[in-house]
Amino acid sequence: MTRRTTDVLLTATAPAIWGSTYIVTTELLPPSYPLTVALLRALPAGLLLLLIVRQLPKRAWWGRILVLGALNFSILWAMLFVAAYRLPGGVAATITSVQPLFVVFLASLFLGSPIRALSIAAAVVGIGGVALLVLTPNAALDALGIAAALAAAVSMAVGTVLARRWQPPVSALVFTAWQLTAGGLLLLPFALLMEPPLPALTVQNWIGFAWLGLVGAALTYIVWFRGVARLEPSAVAPLAFLSPVTAVILGWALLGQSLSMLQVAGIGIVIASIWLSQHAQRGAQPPVLAKPATR
Repeated sequence: MTRRTTDVLLTATAPAIWGSTYIVTTELLPPSYPLTVALLRALPAGLLLLLIVRQLPKRAWWGRILVLGALNFSILWAMLFVAAYRLPGGVAATITSVQPLFVVFLASLFLGSPIRALSIAAAVVGIGGVALLVLTPNAALDALGIAAALAAAVSMAVGTVLARRWQPPVSALVFTAWQLTAGGLLLLPFALLMEPPLPALTVQNWIGFAWLGLVGAALTYIVWFRGVARLEPSAVAPLAFLSPVTAVILGWALLGQSLSMLQVAGIGIVIASIWLSQHAQRGAQPPVLAKPATR
């Protein structure tokens, strides 16, 4: 197994685990607290990682870390929750799945990466696979929900590319700690002002928050940003298609939800699109970026 294959497989575990977010949120957490859940997913995990690494960003990095924290956590998670509340899950997942297509063009704009026809084809195939996997014929549409889903896709796409462009001279662990903390701090005033206090938490609630924070945020984003640093963004972004695949499989395995032949076909198409996206990047090297000032 080559080093690149190992990097791809390890990075793929992050979106595969993110697919558990829906079932954990609906089954283990209090309902109707989207901003508070996003806050408690980001800030405690970020502060815990900061205690472990004991390293703060240099002043020259503060602005960039705030931007990355907003894109990769604050805006992304807030918009995902808005879309989830206003759209059927299938519609939201299908719209946000355009993110890898955005990354192809943003990586060309910000990193000078070539636009490969095979990468575009892989992204389009993946979107089709997700649509088969989660979209239902009677899915209702909502303008604000659609806008939120698109905003989430753009936020994650820009965050992925800029996280590659703005690589600080630190480990993925430190980089994740900075971004999670920044994202959580940016969410804090909105959660306090726009949502009521949480009710008394049950054991199930604590387990849900622990999973989303320690595993679904801290651990997975360390792995994700490691992959962003080592692989082309156009190779990393399509791995996000694994998230709805995991969500559907967990719903079938744990909640007894149906799994139709169309959905099985959708899973196969998604896997094929991921393979196609990796094939498109075979032999490509991530662009060498000049090290930014670290004063």
